[in-house]
Amino acid sequence: MHHAYGSWPSPITAESLTAGTLALGDPILDQDDLWWPQADPTDGGRVSLHRLSLDRGRAGTETEVTPAPFNVRSRVHEYGGGAFAVADGTVVFSDFASNRLYLLSRDETTPRPLTTDPELRYGALQIDPARDLLVAVREDHRGDGEPINTVIARRLSDSPEIADRVLCAGADFYAGPQLSASRLAWIEWQHPNMPWDSTRLRIADLPLTGDGTVDLEPRTGTVLAAKTILGETEQESVGAPTWAPDGSLIFVSDRTDWWNLYRWDPAADRVQPLCPMDAEFAPPMWALGGRPYVIIDDDRIGCAVNRGNRTELGILTVSDGELNIVDTRAVDVGSLTCNGQQLGCRLGFADRPSELVIIDLGSSTGPAEQAATAVTPSAVTTVRRSSDATLPTDLVSIATAVSWESELGTVHGWYYPPTNADLTAPDGELPPMITISHGGPTAGSSPAYARSIQFWTSRGIAVLDVNYGGSTGYGRRYRERLRRQWGEVDVTDCADGARAMADQGRADRRRLAIQGGSAGGYTTLRALTATDVFTAGISHYGIGDLTALVADTHKFESRYPESLVGRWPEEAELYADRSPINHVDQLTAPILLTQGTEDKVVPPNQAETFAAAARAKGLPVALIMYAGEGHGFRRAENIISSQQATLAFLGRIFGFTPADQLPDLEIENLPPGNGS
Repeated sequence: MHHAYGSWPSPITAESLTAGTLALGDPILDQDDLWWPQADPTDGGRVSLHRLSLDRGRAGTETEVTPAPFNVRSRVHEYGGGAFAVADGTVVFSDFASNRLYLLSRDETTPRPLTTDPELRYGALQIDPARDLLVAVREDHRGDGEPINTVIARRLSDSPEIADRVLCAGADFYAGPQLSASRLAWIEWQHPNMPWDSTRLRIADLPLTGDGTVDLEPRTGTVLAAKTILGETEQESVGAPTWAPDGSLIFVSDRTDWWNLYRWDPAADRVQPLCPMDAEFAPPMWALGGRPYVIIDDDRIGCAVNRGNRTELGILTVSDGELNIVDTRAVDVGSLTCNGQQLGCRLGFADRPSELVIIDLGSSTGPAEQAATAVTPSAVTTVRRSSDATLPTDLVSIATAVSWESELGTVHGWYYPPTNADLTAPDGELPPMITISHGGPTAGSSPAYARSIQFWTSRGIAVLDVNYGGSTGYGRRYRERLRRQWGEVDVTDCADGARAMADQGRADRRRLAIQGGSAGGYTTLRALTATDVFTAGISHYGIGDLTALVADTHKFESRYPESLVGRWPEEAELYADRSPINHVDQLTAPILLTQGTEDKVVPPNQAETFAAAARAKGLPVALIMYAGEGHGFRRAENIISSQQATLAFLGRIFGFTPADQLPDLEIENLPPGNGS
């Protein structure tokens, strides 16, 4: 049946993007229980903590441990992470609204507060109930100026009024505190670095009492005497420390261009690589918490192996460096957890929604040569799906890896062709295409199934998801293509990718849109004012004014633009030149902007100022402000509204009639009957 591209009827409605859809967070296996956070867009995006009893991978009773109004999130670095920890049935979590920590023991039904001051934020939580101990990264907002980050400890039995004991102080940022029997390991870094630029791995002896407990008195006083293990250079990103059973320390470093696994031997004070290869064993550290690998036993490590942003689950044998890939058919692997017999993680697939799974590791427990091969697909048990709304095979668009050349080398992306059963377009018609510029910009796009992408492809709209220079998943040198070149390399790569798809007959060059959120929104706005490739643009909470961003943004990213653009304020002219708001006169394509009013990362005045400038120039523009939303939309009604507005916008601009019944969208300065 012939239908014009963009007008194909699709069962994927905007409402279905949130209905029955859950955002599954990082799981933790604690003995025979699996714990995980999940966010429900229909509940205002509230994150609740769930516990599921297991019996060799078979699911038992599930309990929501933190009912409303608890919202299990951390505000440290604004992006949070590590908002809960569990051990021996005891759980500690951070509540988003109050910033307070709460504790719930195995025998309790009501969480009790551990802290009181809302100006103190906590993340990267780790607990040791046997030693009555909590360790965390703390962000102190009580004073003027930048908040102060430290690593703190307190007893689980402390009353909320008792002060924290500061263990580590003096660095601008901390992450990944990890306890052993006698030591603490952590990651730290200083302005203007980001954690993927330059970090240090440090350790310190814990102050122990005669019975082996940690002495937290006095609560104020000197910090721990630290030793640096790795990261003294400005060209090394170290992360994800974990103590092994033998007392050695496992971590990742990109000292050879890729985030590979390493081991520090304390007896020899020596660092050795565990599995050198051109692959990433960790993602960029945007959030605290998360476990890109996990210790299984004395000789095995479960790990996520990322090659070109297609990630597989691996089991590494430490003694011989052999890496075995587990056949899960996944293309994306999330944070890992293990209880010795079972491994838990979130898997993303190319053809269906992501799943929280338990993998039976078999009966072998020692450094067995056959242990990794004992893991088969039949040992993988799904305990929770992010959505039960699966699509028939003939409706699913599978990502195809594509590449094109730039002055700096090969650029990578994922192309999703229009796909919808027996529907075809009239002869000779090429599909409109949305080029996606991902956020970050230090991040990467995988080929994992996203219903939001299938929304477009099932309607006859192609999608190109670009891993522009600066993206992760291709090594440090690829990441550093964007150093001081933000707004240049990313824009050129997106524009060249769209041209390449048009040249190959995969897209209509007259109907090329670009869309992005946050940093991807900046790339979108910049591409619309610095190139003539795109004929429409959609910016979700995007950056229009770099100088305003430097003045208004939060501590974690306050110096980030120095590596992306240049020194501030010495190179203020460069910031002005790279700001799309100063080049609205070069904007020739219609634009849609959506923005949350409570966004602390990209303040809402960015979208308002850009819309006002476009409006004053008489350019087609639509602006939608969502009250109460922060950085990234979490509420179902706003996710739905934004998607519907984008479809209505593209239909008006590109001259197709969506099959959907859509709310009216006001596009200012757009002549009646405007189309392609």
